Amino acid sequence: MSLPPNTPVLVGAGTISQRENDAAQALEPLELMVRALERAADDAGSRALLRDADSIRAARGFWDYADPCRLIAERFGASHATTEIAEVGVLQTTLFGRACQAIAEGEAEIMLVTGAEARYRAQRAKIAGIDAPLTQQAPGTAPDSVIAPAGEIISQAEIQSYLAMPVGQYAMVENALRHAEGQTLDAHRDEVARLWSRMSEVAADNPDAWTRERVSPETIRDADAQSGNRMLAFPYTKLHNSQWNVDQAAGLIFCSAARAEALGVARERWVFPLAVAESNYMLPMTQRRELHRCPGFAEAGKAVLEQAACTIADIAHMELYSCFPVAVRAQLRELGISPERQHTVTGGMAFGGGPLNNFVLQALAKMVKVLRADPGSLGLVTAVSGVLTKQGASLWSTEPRGQGFAFRDVSEATRAQIEAVEVVAGLTGHAQIAGYTVLFEGDAAARAVLLCDLPDGRRTLVVCHDPQLASRMTEAEFCGRSVEIETDGAVRVA
Repeated sequence: MSLPPNTPVLVGAGTISQRENDAAQALEPLELMVRALERAADDAGSRALLRDADSIRAARGFWDYADPCRLIAERFGASHATTEIAEVGVLQTTLFGRACQAIAEGEAEIMLVTGAEARYRAQRAKIAGIDAPLTQQAPGTAPDSVIAPAGEIISQAEIQSYLAMPVGQYAMVENALRHAEGQTLDAHRDEVARLWSRMSEVAADNPDAWTRERVSPETIRDADAQSGNRMLAFPYTKLHNSQWNVDQAAGLIFCSAARAEALGVARERWVFPLAVAESNYMLPMTQRRELHRCPGFAEAGKAVLEQAACTIADIAHMELYSCFPVAVRAQLRELGISPERQHTVTGGMAFGGGPLNNFVLQALAKMVKVLRADPGSLGLVTAVSGVLTKQGASLWSTEPRGQGFAFRDVSEATRAQIEAVEVVAGLTGHAQIAGYTVLFEGDAAARAVLLCDLPDGRRTLVVCHDPQLASRMTEAEFCGRSVEIETDGAVRVA
């Protein structure tokens, strides 16, 4: 063989999207994972890959299985397979990066990676007033290993200030980015709406997408009670949000080049992981001095490009993580990608479907198809965990290139570029708004959440319950404005 025998290759990718309105007939997440992996094995041309798996690994979802990977191993007869669960808060690049690294280091030959959600099933069961049961496991069952985040994604101060849901936090970062770039509110909302409309066009042509409907910028931009596109957190309407009420699963099969050849996996099925890089430095959003920056993506991008000996201009296809528009907009800026380039092959998480902790696996399965149809081209797939808290990047191609596979950590390089700020509750006096959002209840602006910088360098979060002021904040720029925070928590805007 011209390749080192332990070169990792992705040989099989399978997805499943279930839209069964009868919850009693819908498959549970475990069954979706099984079927996605079976499709991946059929994609590779060998079911022996399932039986002979050395390890089965899954991203934790809304489900509460103790160890679904063990159940999957039993179904496939993979009696010697180890199991691993990546908890919520762990990058999905970590799952397949570790799998490829294990193969490259000779620790394993066949690795299965999977994930699934069945939120639509659970939703339909609730509407029908019936149970949507999950397979139960014996008490004490546990995976062989668990990957868990090392720190907190959302601080207690954020939770106590109505920022527990991601939409509020991402909206605050979106507004900070708009202010940093000097955009007007209208120009900014137009840009974001165009960006998301283009994604809907890709989803419309993707047979695996959850929503296959082209949506106009005007429909996305403006809240409309009749259509159901209500405002959630300014400037985000419902259509700006990741759609996680989906039933979707993905299965990926990685193996060594030697094992792929021995099993007769056709060479045209192989897709090489050229590099994976990620930052796992964790700092809650409100504690970052520059809310609009995401240097972890610049570092991860630089690392994978160096490893593969290419530039961002060489990448033909990309899937930028798209939970909210600012995630994409921040990546475009940090990675030096033109906003005019196509940055999704799936249609993104709002339209392609955004299963909680599984989207990157879905995206990679789609990227495999795209790269096989365009041999030799490069594909970039990125990942986010938390509120732009962690960043991951991966490069793929049907042809090996660069220095061979590497899984690189850029956490310390990222830490060095982020100034941490102390956030203290209850501070009063003169301050400047660093970021804000307006949270809605129904069609009304219910409250504003302000992140304020004080002269001594500290910050505080202020919740303003004045609906009139909250409404004004959707009509004019308030980032950078001076305020006086009163002892009773009231805010006077200069």
